[in-house]
Amino acid sequence: MRRRPEWMNGMGALAAALAVALLLAACGEPAPPPFRATDITGASVGPDFPRPLTDTRGQPRRLADYRGKAVVLFFGYTHCPDVCPTALTRFAAAMQALGDEAKRVQVVFVSIDPARDTPAQLAGYVPWFNPDFVGLTGSAEDVAAAAQAFRIYAARRDVPGGMGYVMDHSAGAYVLDTAGRPRLYLRDDAPVEDIVADLRRLLAGG
Repeated sequence: MRRRPEWMNGMGALAAALAVALLLAACGEPAPPPFRATDITGASVGPDFPRPLTDTRGQPRRLADYRGKAVVLFFGYTHCPDVCPTALTRFAAAMQALGDEAKRVQVVFVSIDPARDTPAQLAGYVPWFNPDFVGLTGSAEDVAAAAQAFRIYAARRDVPGGMGYVMDHSAGAYVLDTAGRPRLYLRDDAPVEDIVADLRRLLAGG
């Protein structure tokens, strides 16, 4: 008669222990669904601007000013031909879908082209997508520091024609929770329904 290998002698006890563990897990609270965007909880980005930026009314602003709201933070510029208006349109649709919950969300647009994007320029651009969106600019040094804090790539590229130059830049957006902690990174092609689902989860304390 063949003997079982020694490592198999404890298999029955192990199987019983696993069964108990699974039973206990089933009796507990169900795990929340994963975020649809990239979860960056605990990542070393931000969590705020190193120096204040300036809003469309000329007031100094930091992200801490919006504590208590979830913040969607996007870096772009008003002369952007495609990515920036598409992103802002998507965020506006998400706010509309959130209904009353949108009052607890702040979309912040930071210009990476301060040479052209004065507070007045931003005031004529950002609210067109949603009157509650905030546009921020500042000195070249302050904007560069903010972009570096959030690991945003931004570089000027000269082009022919009247525009003179464009700004190549990172196309995604960050989402901070109501405590001001960076939690999510939204791809530039994130569907509106995914943005809405993630914001609702964050607002619920997720």
